[in-house]
Amino acid sequence: MKKPEFFELQEPEIKMEDVLVVKDKYFNSKHVAIVTGAASGIGRATVVALAINGLTVIGTDINEQGGEETAKIANKLGAKVIFIKTDLCNDEQIEQSVRQASQHGSIKFLANIAGMQHIDPIENFPMQTYDLMQKIMLRAPFYLAKLCIPHMKRSEDGTGAVGNMCSVHGHIVTRNKPVYSITKFGLRGLAQSIAAEGEGKIRGFTVSVGFVKTPLALNQIPDQARQRGITPEEVVKDVMLGKSQVKEMMTPIEVANLYVIGFSFLGKYLIGGDLLFDGGMAKTY
Repeated sequence: MKKPEFFELQEPEIKMEDVLVVKDKYFNSKHVAIVTGAASGIGRATVVALAINGLTVIGTDINEQGGEETAKIANKLGAKVIFIKTDLCNDEQIEQSVRQASQHGSIKFLANIAGMQHIDPIENFPMQTYDLMQKIMLRAPFYLAKLCIPHMKRSEDGTGAVGNMCSVHGHIVTRNKPVYSITKFGLRGLAQSIAAEGEGKIRGFTVSVGFVKTPLALNQIPDQARQRGITPEEVVKDVMLGKSQVKEMMTPIEVANLYVIGFSFLGKYLIGGDLLFDGGMAKTY
């Protein structure tokens, strides 16, 4: 029996022609962008996209093999990426990654993308997993912003930007994803707090999308099916894409291009705002 098509979906190959390239005065090798979650998915694509746009990109992840593979992908496309293995639950490693990043240029941009998922209702949700998700998806982004903002302020013109990976689940909530939604709503609050304190020079923003062709999204299909008592096919058709007006998942590079926009001059007025590209899930019925 042939497996459903979505089980055959793999992380799409990143191609040069799919990357948005913007001519921006800050997009050069003197300026550093730190990207978390660099080993796969949206993090990997964002690392590559920003590197193709000329920035010196520091990719961080606990998955060393995946991170090194990301660097190789960028190199094949003619861009340079420096990978630093970093456990976002370890403050010393976070501090060290920022110190190392600052040795490669002026830190201008921070993309907090690393995340994880766990499917369970509130009454069954393991608190150990709750704590882990909070550390990776809220505490680490806050601490990285705390460490990077002083570098941005000390840069030549005192500007910079922090972009947090939010989600449609930072706007609407579905069952059995309580902590994921809590952290995503929190990331919007963090971005707005950065913007409120940034005086128009240090910008904070979020990127919110629906389901993307990443391991994080595809790997949750069996758990969603089990929790809801439906088939995996129904998870994709009715749960993941049911409320979307566009009946296909985004690709990681399409999401990465939103970071290119947000960090460039095109995002000049993106101060505390959210780039909601969710196919209409949150705003249409």
